[in-house]
Amino acid sequence: MRVLVCPDKFAGTISAVDAAEALAAGWRGVRPGDELTLRPLSDGGPGFAGVLAAALPHARVLTVPTTDPLGRPAVGHVVLDGTTAYVESAEACGLHLLTPAERDPRHTTTFGLGTLLLAAVEAGATTLVVGLGGSGTNDGGAGLLAALGAAPLGASGYALPYGGAALVDCVALGGVPRLREATLIAATDVDSPLLGLRGASAVYGPQKGATREDVFLLDAALTRFAEVLQTLPAAPSGLVDLPGSGAAGGLGAALLALGARVESGIGLVRRLTLLDAELDEVSLVVTGEGAFDEQSLRGKVVAGVANAARDLGVPCVVVAGRVDAGRREAASIGVTETHSLVQHFGSVAEALARPAEGLRELGERLALQWSR
Repeated sequence: MRVLVCPDKFAGTISAVDAAEALAAGWRGVRPGDELTLRPLSDGGPGFAGVLAAALPHARVLTVPTTDPLGRPAVGHVVLDGTTAYVESAEACGLHLLTPAERDPRHTTTFGLGTLLLAAVEAGATTLVVGLGGSGTNDGGAGLLAALGAAPLGASGYALPYGGAALVDCVALGGVPRLREATLIAATDVDSPLLGLRGASAVYGPQKGATREDVFLLDAALTRFAEVLQTLPAAPSGLVDLPGSGAAGGLGAALLALGARVESGIGLVRRLTLLDAELDEVSLVVTGEGAFDEQSLRGKVVAGVANAARDLGVPCVVVAGRVDAGRREAASIGVTETHSLVQHFGSVAEALARPAEGLRELGERLALQWSR
């Protein structure tokens, strides 16, 4: 058999690269003669830079000192392919960089992402592709703009503190963002608007540590900040309602205000990794992620892979940490069957503690099942 193994990360437990290796190791232990192709994937969130660094044959990777969501020293990467740079926002403002006690979107910042973009421009990039997802921030990209020389200002004319809460007092930007007219692309499959019940604060704020009261405060702050973003020359009209403006805690809104266009994260990764060409050559595809749920059906990695496999008549198996999507919903996007680590181990705790072991064992099971 020829099998394509192309999972996303299992958030908080195992990377896409390691998940693919574990599944493949289990399969090869049972069927050493089968041909397995490994293509770890990302939809723009954590792992985006590493996936593209491995997939692009002429890419070079710059290691860049930056800061995390609380302003502490961190390390990020810029993946350069010719004059195009790929940057993963989660390396500078990801939720995984914070302990549960540190998660507070009132104060976390996207400043570190601006540092990565400046490094990409200094390295000669004229097109900047920013992977959005997995952020621990809700500042509408205010920190990013501050790093680019356009800090949000209060009525006194002084720069506001970092974080989403302070933006309720924003009246202007203190400069013009400096990116040397580079083209910006926001890679995301989140279609949320910036504000309201489907917006950044309401939908994703609680995952980042926001209380109910915080959500109202952050939404009010982003409402005020959006008025300031709308004054940027490249900002499109109706910014707050555009799909993707609410991505990564409103980081999408700042990028759109800088003239970025939104592109599907999984669509971009599919194209750059030549995934469709690989699918055309295999008899089975195995993909997966941490939680296969309703959000998965709306354009994340699993949906992108399953749709492509369905169009080519290739069966698609999903292996996830847990499976919450129903069988009919899964079938509607092209998923043939699902398997979960929680069901395999019988407990959530074991699934979180032993993901590599569980994926190897599920790889063995799939090899036995599909070889028949």
